[in-house]
Amino acid sequence: MSDLIGFGIDIGGSGIKGAPVDLTTGELVGDRLRIPTPNPSEPAAVAATVADLVASFDVPDTTPIGLTFPAPIKHGVVGFIANLHKSWKGVDVPVLMTEAIGRQVTAVNDADAAGIAEVVYGAAKGVPGVVLVTTLGTGIGSALIVDGTLVPNTELGHLEIDGHDAEHRAASSAREAEGLSWGEWAERLQRFYETVEMLFSPDLLVVGGGVSKKHDKFLPLLTTQAPIVPAALRNTAGIAGAAQLAAHGYR
Repeated sequence: MSDLIGFGIDIGGSGIKGAPVDLTTGELVGDRLRIPTPNPSEPAAVAATVADLVASFDVPDTTPIGLTFPAPIKHGVVGFIANLHKSWKGVDVPVLMTEAIGRQVTAVNDADAAGIAEVVYGAAKGVPGVVLVTTLGTGIGSALIVDGTLVPNTELGHLEIDGHDAEHRAASSAREAEGLSWGEWAERLQRFYETVEMLFSPDLLVVGGGVSKKHDKFLPLLTTQAPIVPAALRNTAGIAGAAQLAAHGYR
């Protein structure tokens, strides 16, 4: 691996994925490895799994290592947790992972990592001003980037809109659970995006998550002031963004 390679790790509720990343292009270098998330997903068990994953690769000592985490990360510490064991609350993730791996590790919220990847390598590359990246999946993740600088832990999926937690009505999981047509779901997305536009006046909206593969079925149904486009990196965005942030000293 060259000096332009980082290593990214994506921790999720069901799987932990990792791969080396070309920091110039954001592309993965070689195959991505996925290991099931331990059950129960307690900190020590997850940290040991992450260490095993890194050990499966020949990662030079100089390679920056970044990982995503499915919760807000404030100065390294988990504020609240939904998709892993509740004992993660209050844990300093970089300290835990650095001890487990024996290497300095950078930790970042998963949606924030995906957002940075889209700004540096993907659909928002070269776009000045305010970029809002949202991931539509089980919930709604969000990343707010201003002139290339991340504003961390926005959690806009938890905005209360019309008396409801936004993601309970507008996440991709809600569409599936309620059997909504694309048009019916787009009406809910419209309400979400017009609200975040009112609050943040973005210059570009980027829509990610697995459902973005079918963006042609719902994005044309939305009316927004800013351009709204599908994400480019899809399921590699978290790994690429974590590696990029680690390489640039994000804390």
